[in-house]
Amino acid sequence: MGDSLLAITVIWGFIFIYAVMGTMDFGAGFWSMVYINRTKTNATDVANRYLSPTWEVTNVFIVAIVVALFSFFPRATFTLGTVLLIPGSIILLLLSIRSGFLVFSHYASSFKYRRALVYISGISGVLIPAFLIAVLPVSQGGFIDIIDGTQRLNLAKVFSSPHVYSFIGFAISSSLFLSSLLLADYSKSSDEMEAYAVYRRDALITGPLSLLMAIFIMITMQSEASWLYDKMMQFKPLLYGSVGLFVVAGIALLLPSQKGKGMPRLAVVSIILQYFLASYVYGRSHLPYVVYPNVTIENGFTHPDAFHSLFIVYIVGFAILFPGFFYFWRLFMKDNKEYSKKKPY
Repeated sequence: MGDSLLAITVIWGFIFIYAVMGTMDFGAGFWSMVYINRTKTNATDVANRYLSPTWEVTNVFIVAIVVALFSFFPRATFTLGTVLLIPGSIILLLLSIRSGFLVFSHYASSFKYRRALVYISGISGVLIPAFLIAVLPVSQGGFIDIIDGTQRLNLAKVFSSPHVYSFIGFAISSSLFLSSLLLADYSKSSDEMEAYAVYRRDALITGPLSLLMAIFIMITMQSEASWLYDKMMQFKPLLYGSVGLFVVAGIALLLPSQKGKGMPRLAVVSIILQYFLASYVYGRSHLPYVVYPNVTIENGFTHPDAFHSLFIVYIVGFAILFPGFFYFWRLFMKDNKEYSKKKPY
């Protein structure tokens, strides 16, 4: 494996982790907003207990993505930073609003003000993945114009592209699906069976919607990014395997179990594997381009000596962080834990 391929693999790994954790995090904020007035189900309390520690952990990976991209592929960063200045600024603004209002909502003494804060953080949270995922269709080509030697994003094409809207729809539906699925598992492990029934129902509704949006992406890709579609079709067995894992997750939510109907832990594992297969096919097919057709992993790569030094730093850094993430998982998601049964602060 060459240095540039190793570097893009590391970045794609960060993106996958953030995509899964981030969508769960953003979606949980939305569900907290939706069920804030339905106190009997405890659905909002469950979502808040999940949000309290995880949003800080999730933000570690978006920082890692930006730093790694800037360090390993400076030319690609320049291109993306130039053409995505406006969308990127909106994303930063939404992240700031969401994080700030999420924290304030925990400390507001009045339910009236707390509800307003939860609404703002919930709505801004579900918009963030919609803007973040717009990077993918832009990187597929057709939206960047060169005017007087300067690269500029053609916003008219972006806002009139069905392909872009298919990605946005997929981002929102996936956020709601993954978060409801994880919150169902989290509710069941903390013996919140009424909340579990609510989130299990939401997962059964939003799951098919996310699959339909994924199909819509492939349909629109045929006309707007045919080069990528043709390459993805070379991995049909993996795509079929991805759909098969989705079916397994659906069946898992319908199977009988000792505590209520459904096996959400199996469904969560199946869906994460499904998204991993789909993201692998997409990323592999996107190579060697970072931004089609001008920036590849070779011509956008940093100096090899700089990469080797940076890669060692990343290995050491994650060797330090990984035990903390592992302990967090055991503390936060393990069955019969004490934390999951506490009220959010």
